[in-house]
This record gives sequence, C-alpha cells and structure tokens, in this order.
Amino acid sequence: MRGSRWVGTGLFLMTLMAAAAAHAAWIVVPPRPGQIGVAIDGQYGSFLSGGGLGSEFGAGGGLGVRVRYRMQYERAIGISFERCDYTVRHNADTTFADHTVTLINTGAEFYQLFGTEGKTTRMISAGFGITQVSKKLNDGEEKLGGNDVGDGGFVMLGVGLERFFVQAFGLDLNAHYELIFQNGSTNQLITASAGLVFYAGF
Repeated sequence: MRGSRWVGTGLFLMTLMAAAAAHAAWIVVPPRPGQIGVAIDGQYGSFLSGGGLGSEFGAGGGLGVRVRYRMQYERAIGISFERCDYTVRHNADTTFADHTVTLINTGAEFYQLFGTEGKTTRMISAGFGITQVSKKLNDGEEKLGGNDVGDGGFVMLGVGLERFFVQAFGLDLNAHYELIFQNGSTNQLITASAGLVFYAGF
C-alpha cells in the first residue's frame, strides 16, 4: 500500500516534468524579493545507526510543507512542518513491541540562494526547531508513556533547488542532514524530498 502511494507520486511528478518540456514556450516569472513561496513535498528518509532512535528505527516516508520568504541579496527565510514515520530495523514478534516511530518537526530555516534570475534557483540552508516523537506498537496502539517518547530538538543543513516551469510554479527538490536531540541521545537523519512550489506576490 505504501509502495503504491510512492509510485503514484513519482508518476505524477514525471507527468508534470513531461508537460513542462512539451510547453517550452510557457512563460516563467522567477520569484522576486518580497514574495512568499509554499512548497508541498513528499519525502523519504533514513536514520543512521546509533543513538536512541537510530539504533532501533530505519527508513520511512512522509510529507512536508515549507514556506519561504524571498529577501534581497539572494537570501530567504522560512518555516517548515514535517511528519514522517520510520519502521523498526528488526521487528519483534510480540504485541507490545515498537513498530514505528513518528517525528513531527517544526522548524525555522535560513537560505542562501544562487541563480535567482533564471528558471533554476539553487540553495543551501541551515535551520533548527523542535521535534515531537511518538511510537506505535505492533498492535496498532500508540505508546503514551516512557522516556523514549516526547519532545526534543533538531538542527539541520540542507541543499536544494527550485525549477520553475510556468509563471512562479516549479518543482521543489531538496535533501537534508539532521541532528535530532531526544531523550539524552543524538540521532542522525538523512532525508530527500520532492514536490511542488508556488510563489505569490503581495
């Protein structure tokens, strides 16, 4: 079920790219300072082994929303909201064993942009925020108590690009490396995201 959802998302993105190529005459209007962009991304990530979360959980997917405000001097600031589910590395055959962990990240990001005059804007970013950690057991129940669930914090570094294909609509592609601090441990997470972005002027 989860695999078919990712296949559908990939087909949707490829269709958009094909449509963009077929309509090369479409006018692209790169965002300018003062505009706000909203990106909606599907994402897939994996913990590196080590740390309280990384030693138990592996890879998984989710959704992210990023809001960026373009500034002068090829800079931007933004806020991000992400929700991802990661499955255990080794599933124990007991009802009350952990099955998945869910991370809900809310963060602030700072961007340095490159090539803002053309169709492709490249960027590097850094950010920080809070993470909410919850777990589900093999029987589907949510784990409510214990030191291994609850809030934590994170810092991140990222690279990405926006590729505009008509007006201020474009593809949003990015990758992030995160350090997550939770329950006295430090966890490393690598995430790749792809989706759509739109900038509106005010």
